[in-house]
Amino acid sequence: MDREELLHATPEEDGEPQKKRESPLVSLEKDLEFYADAIKEVAIEIMVEGISAYPIFIAHQHEVNIGELILNKEELNTDWTIQASTLEEFVEKGIIKKEKKEPFLKVYKKPEDFMCVFVIVPEGANFIYYPYKKGRG
Repeated sequence: MDREELLHATPEEDGEPQKKRESPLVSLEKDLEFYADAIKEVAIEIMVEGISAYPIFIAHQHEVNIGELILNKEELNTDWTIQASTLEEFVEKGIIKKEKKEPFLKVYKKPEDFMCVFVIVPEGANFIYYPYKKGRG
Protein backbone atom coordinates (compact mmCIF):
# COMPACT_ATOMS: atom_id res chain seq x y z
CA MET A 1 0.00 0.00 0.00
CA ASP A 2 1.45 3.35 -0.97
CA ARG A 3 1.15 6.76 0.68
CA GLU A 4 -1.78 7.89 -1.53
CA GLU A 5 -3.88 4.90 -0.54
CA LEU A 6 -3.09 5.41 3.13
CA LEU A 7 -4.10 9.07 3.03
CA HIS A 8 -7.11 8.50 0.78
CA ALA A 9 -5.65 11.00 -1.65
CA THR A 10 -7.38 11.29 -4.98
CA PRO A 11 -5.09 10.78 -7.94
CA GLU A 12 -4.64 13.84 -10.13
CA GLU A 13 -5.66 11.90 -13.25
CA ASP A 14 -9.32 12.23 -12.30
CA GLY A 15 -9.45 15.61 -14.03
CA GLU A 16 -9.72 17.64 -10.84
CA PRO A 17 -6.22 18.72 -9.84
CA GLN A 18 -7.62 21.73 -7.91
CA LYS A 19 -9.14 19.42 -5.31
CA LYS A 20 -5.77 19.29 -3.53
CA ARG A 21 -6.70 22.03 -1.02
CA GLU A 22 -10.12 21.35 0.40
CA SER A 23 -12.25 24.32 1.37
CA PRO A 24 -12.84 24.52 5.14
CA LEU A 25 -16.54 24.52 4.27
CA VAL A 26 -16.28 20.88 3.20
CA SER A 27 -15.28 19.89 6.74
CA LEU A 28 -17.90 22.28 8.14
CA GLU A 29 -20.65 20.53 6.19
CA LYS A 30 -19.43 17.17 7.46
CA ASP A 31 -19.43 18.44 11.05
CA LEU A 32 -22.86 20.10 10.73
CA GLU A 33 -24.21 16.80 9.44
CA PHE A 34 -22.69 15.07 12.47
CA TYR A 35 -23.90 17.76 14.92
CA ALA A 36 -27.38 18.30 13.41
CA ASP A 37 -29.44 16.46 16.02
CA ALA A 38 -27.64 18.10 18.95
CA ILE A 39 -27.90 21.55 17.37
CA LYS A 40 -31.62 21.10 16.66
CA GLU A 41 -32.18 20.02 20.26
CA VAL A 42 -30.45 23.17 21.55
CA ALA A 43 -32.37 25.37 19.08
CA ILE A 44 -35.69 23.95 20.30
CA GLU A 45 -34.60 24.38 23.93
CA ILE A 46 -33.70 28.06 23.29
CA MET A 47 -37.14 28.64 21.77
CA VAL A 48 -39.19 26.57 24.27
CA GLU A 49 -37.50 28.21 27.27
CA GLY A 50 -38.38 31.61 25.84
CA ILE A 51 -34.73 32.69 25.57
CA SER A 52 -35.18 33.64 21.92
CA ALA A 53 -37.26 32.83 18.86
CA TYR A 54 -34.08 33.23 16.79
CA PRO A 55 -31.29 30.83 17.76
CA ILE A 56 -27.97 31.38 16.01
CA PHE A 57 -25.06 28.96 16.11
CA ILE A 58 -21.45 30.04 15.73
CA ALA A 59 -19.09 27.67 13.92
CA HIS A 60 -15.41 28.44 14.43
CA GLN A 61 -11.98 26.87 14.69
CA HIS A 62 -10.38 29.33 17.10
CA GLU A 63 -11.87 31.17 20.07
CA VAL A 64 -14.80 33.55 20.04
CA ASN A 65 -16.41 35.60 22.78
CA ILE A 66 -20.05 35.12 21.95
CA GLY A 67 -22.58 32.49 22.84
CA GLU A 68 -22.27 29.38 24.95
CA LEU A 69 -20.03 26.47 24.01
CA ILE A 70 -22.17 23.44 23.11
CA LEU A 71 -19.95 21.24 20.90
CA ASN A 72 -16.20 21.30 21.39
CA LYS A 73 -14.06 20.11 18.46
CA GLU A 74 -11.29 18.99 20.85
CA GLU A 75 -13.63 16.74 22.83
CA LEU A 76 -15.48 15.42 19.78
CA ASN A 77 -12.45 15.03 17.52
CA THR A 78 -14.03 17.17 14.79
CA ASP A 79 -12.84 20.26 12.89
CA TRP A 80 -15.35 22.84 14.12
CA THR A 81 -16.51 24.07 17.52
CA ILE A 82 -20.13 25.20 17.82
CA GLN A 83 -21.47 27.81 20.21
CA ALA A 84 -25.12 28.70 20.73
CA SER A 85 -26.32 32.27 20.70
CA THR A 86 -29.36 34.34 19.79
CA LEU A 87 -30.30 37.19 17.52
CA GLU A 88 -30.63 39.37 20.62
CA GLU A 89 -27.00 38.71 21.64
CA PHE A 90 -25.80 39.42 18.09
CA VAL A 91 -27.60 42.78 18.16
CA GLU A 92 -26.38 43.54 21.69
CA LYS A 93 -22.75 42.85 20.69
CA GLY A 94 -23.09 44.88 17.49
CA ILE A 95 -22.49 41.96 15.10
CA ILE A 96 -25.91 42.69 13.65
CA LYS A 97 -26.53 46.43 13.72
CA LYS A 98 -29.89 47.51 15.15
CA GLU A 99 -30.93 48.97 11.78
CA LYS A 100 -30.11 45.63 10.09
CA LYS A 101 -32.26 43.56 12.47
CA GLU A 102 -35.45 43.79 10.38
CA PRO A 103 -33.75 42.85 7.06
CA PHE A 104 -32.07 39.96 8.92
CA LEU A 105 -35.44 38.73 10.23
CA LYS A 106 -36.88 38.80 6.70
CA VAL A 107 -34.31 36.22 5.52
CA TYR A 108 -34.12 34.21 8.77
CA LYS A 109 -35.31 30.71 7.95
CA LYS A 110 -37.64 28.59 10.06
CA PRO A 111 -35.49 27.32 12.99
CA GLU A 112 -37.38 24.02 13.09
CA ASP A 113 -36.11 23.25 9.58
CA PHE A 114 -32.79 25.11 9.30
CA MET A 115 -29.90 25.91 11.60
CA CYS A 116 -28.73 29.50 11.31
CA VAL A 117 -24.94 29.29 11.46
CA PHE A 118 -22.55 32.22 11.72
CA VAL A 119 -19.37 30.78 10.19
CA ILE A 120 -16.10 32.39 11.22
CA VAL A 121 -13.01 31.73 9.08
CA PRO A 122 -9.73 33.71 8.89
CA GLU A 123 -11.00 35.53 5.78
CA GLY A 124 -14.12 36.79 7.54
CA ALA A 125 -17.53 35.61 8.69
CA ASN A 126 -20.95 35.04 7.21
CA PHE A 127 -24.36 33.53 7.92
CA ILE A 128 -25.45 30.28 6.32
CA TYR A 129 -28.65 28.29 6.72
CA TYR A 130 -28.10 24.57 6.86
CA PRO A 131 -31.14 22.26 6.60
CA TYR A 132 -31.79 19.57 9.17
CA LYS A 133 -32.07 16.28 7.32
CA LYS A 134 -35.46 14.60 7.40
CA GLY A 135 -35.83 10.86 7.70
CA ARG A 136 -32.18 10.03 8.19
CA GLY A 137 -31.44 6.51 9.15
